[in-house]
Amino acid sequence: MTTERWLFWHRRDLRLADNLGLAAAAAATPAVTGVFVLDPAILSAADMAPARVWFLLESLKELQQRWRDAGSRLLVLQGDPAVVLPQLAGAIGAGVVAWNRDVEPYGRERDRRVAAALQAAGRKVLVGWDQLLVAPEDLKTGGGDPYRVYGPFQRNWRAQVTRKQVHGDLELRPDPSGLLDLGTDLPEALPVLRDLPTAEALGKSFSGADLCPCRPGEAAAMEQLQGFCDGAVLLAYEPGRNFPAEPGTSGLSAALKFGTLSPRQAWWAAQAARELARSDEARESIQVWEQELAWREFYQQALFHFPELADGPYRPQWKLFPWDNNRAHFEAWCDGLTGMPIIDAAMRQLNESGWMHNRCRMIVASFLVKDLICDWRWGEQAFMQRLVDGDLAANNGGWQWSASSGMDPKPLRIFNPATQASKFDAEATYIRQWLPELRHVNSKDLISGEITPMERRGYPEPLISHKHQQARFKALYASLPKA
Repeated sequence: MTTERWLFWHRRDLRLADNLGLAAAAAATPAVTGVFVLDPAILSAADMAPARVWFLLESLKELQQRWRDAGSRLLVLQGDPAVVLPQLAGAIGAGVVAWNRDVEPYGRERDRRVAAALQAAGRKVLVGWDQLLVAPEDLKTGGGDPYRVYGPFQRNWRAQVTRKQVHGDLELRPDPSGLLDLGTDLPEALPVLRDLPTAEALGKSFSGADLCPCRPGEAAAMEQLQGFCDGAVLLAYEPGRNFPAEPGTSGLSAALKFGTLSPRQAWWAAQAARELARSDEARESIQVWEQELAWREFYQQALFHFPELADGPYRPQWKLFPWDNNRAHFEAWCDGLTGMPIIDAAMRQLNESGWMHNRCRMIVASFLVKDLICDWRWGEQAFMQRLVDGDLAANNGGWQWSASSGMDPKPLRIFNPATQASKFDAEATYIRQWLPELRHVNSKDLISGEITPMERRGYPEPLISHKHQQARFKALYASLPKA
């Protein structure tokens, strides 16, 4: 009796543990081969950050070893998935190809092409959801529409997650073991890589690994999750998550983006911490982190239902906004040379480490859009060109939230950089960490940005006056047609 061969195609699920699509394949047959495709359309895109290439390649190295330990192998191909996957399935005699679904417009179109090509070649396709706790089709308003506002979404989402938890639908799937490698010889023409390319070979060299809090690979993701949930960080997440100089966040954003960690693993770790919480403050902190998981899914599901978000503002009147779009101001913002210390510290952190604290992401986004009056899409792309955790849905959602152009009932939200710094970096510790040339300046002046010419020592004067630009932005906003 022959054993049917399956292929499992990894994308945003670079792990063996609790991988729903892989678990389904392993339950059907022990003869499962893994595959990952280095897609030039993604790797050569203008917004592909070197930090993400580093995280991807390092995670793939570990994943290949994990497949060997399970008894099979992970093949890495290079090319158009709609071409190379049918070729591989034919070469190894795989009757079924399985993968987990994606929410992004490019990924969904790519998957349609891959499925059509496989089915035309007589192969079966098995797909399902893995990267969300609740599938997009299962979360609708009372009128049957997708949610456009976070608050009611979050309440329905939590109710469904709780119901799934009670009914056992969120149980973690174990690592597959005892898989079979049938040892098929692969044709020379098939673009299977013997060795993973380096980031340098892909033109994406990254030197900030030691500064980046996000660690690649499945083992590191679990270690970070356990350290975050078992220690004091999660129990003090609220308000600790707001202070960029403190280790108050999980550092798991890239792990969730690449799927070296599943959202179910994150959820269950939070529930285990809740069981041990001994104060209302600790329980509130856990709930706030769960709400951050809900924000992640809100943006993912928004992009799934409204793919046009990837190309422009949700609120149509924002297409008419008269941006200044001063290129010199934008480049100064990118380089951390605006003359406003909290802004420049945050952008230096991003440029040097590939990551930025979430509080600072909101501060610098507000500054670009509402102080420098630059199109938020410029900032969205600049983030994607740098972030190790750059995720289209989350990044787009965050920028549209900051620009007031997205799914948010509040029309205007303007952050005062000095006020934000005084609240969340009162001793200017974060500013001094990333602006070493200003370590000699007293904290009050670092927070306000009012630094004397003598103390600047080459650090630039502020590009703009926040008070003046805030008034200008409000006037420009008032000129927009009403929704």
